[in-house]
Amino acid sequence: MTSRTKPLTSRAKQRRLPRQNRTLWLLDRLEREPRADRVIETLRKGVRALPLGSGRDLLHGRWLGHPVHPLAVQVPIGSWFSAAVLDLRPGRSREAGLLVGVGLAAAAPAALAGAVDWAELHREQQRVGLVHALANTAAVGLYAASLVCRVRGRAGAGRAYGFLGLTAVGIGGMLGGHMAYRQASGANHAEEVPHVVREGWHRVGAVADLPAGEPVRRSVDDVPVLVVREPGGQVHALAERCSHLGGPLAEGTVADGCVRCPWHGSVFRLADGWNVRGPATAPQPAFDTRIVDGHVEVRLRERAPHDGALTA
Repeated sequence: MTSRTKPLTSRAKQRRLPRQNRTLWLLDRLEREPRADRVIETLRKGVRALPLGSGRDLLHGRWLGHPVHPLAVQVPIGSWFSAAVLDLRPGRSREAGLLVGVGLAAAAPAALAGAVDWAELHREQQRVGLVHALANTAAVGLYAASLVCRVRGRAGAGRAYGFLGLTAVGIGGMLGGHMAYRQASGANHAEEVPHVVREGWHRVGAVADLPAGEPVRRSVDDVPVLVVREPGGQVHALAERCSHLGGPLAEGTVADGCVRCPWHGSVFRLADGWNVRGPATAPQPAFDTRIVDGHVEVRLRERAPHDGALTA
């Protein structure tokens, strides 16, 4: 085999990639790298075991309709960036130090919100998320050192640590953006349903084929639909892919008028799709149902405010 026909090594392939694709190549490798999986599993179990109670849904952002973490990080990032701007001007180290302290105080709740979301992600997302967390942890350490230096009168060292911290924040933000936009962490995975299901009624099967109280998967315009017939005869239908990460609700459990996702435990009300428990922050698209000649027909329901939105 000549040198021209030898297969390229991973490093050689990386060198031959266009410059703008190298970052994505590295991130794709990070998604597939399993060596930290044992650490990830230990951390995941630890976060899930935290005694947060109803505060867990508060941190997930169920009340807000989307994850809290991207909103919470605006305070530390904004404070630290503002401190960097002040550090470019002589004599403003005291004001910059105050902003560094504000950022450090706000970092803890932002990190906790991110951790509870991270514990309910796919493993590929968790791998990127672990490095994202490490970068942000490094940033917190650097800003803590910056604040200590400023308090002790070492303004030059405080500024240096601050700029290093901002660099770490930038790396963490890049990884967070990859998780949000490339890996769809925290996105509503049922959002497309109203845009692809045609208007009108669609027949999904005979009533006799629906065991009472059991979730059944049907399809409308190639969109999976969950159909549940209650023992009293009433039929409910929801989009079948969980809005959290697309989990199969038809493989979940039905109890107390709700269905529980088998992947991460999100609970949705069968009557209207409302998410009564996280980590899902968006409800499931719901369908009106009727029975015609012994067959169930469904029609996508128009979005409307949920009665339990503020109290569930």
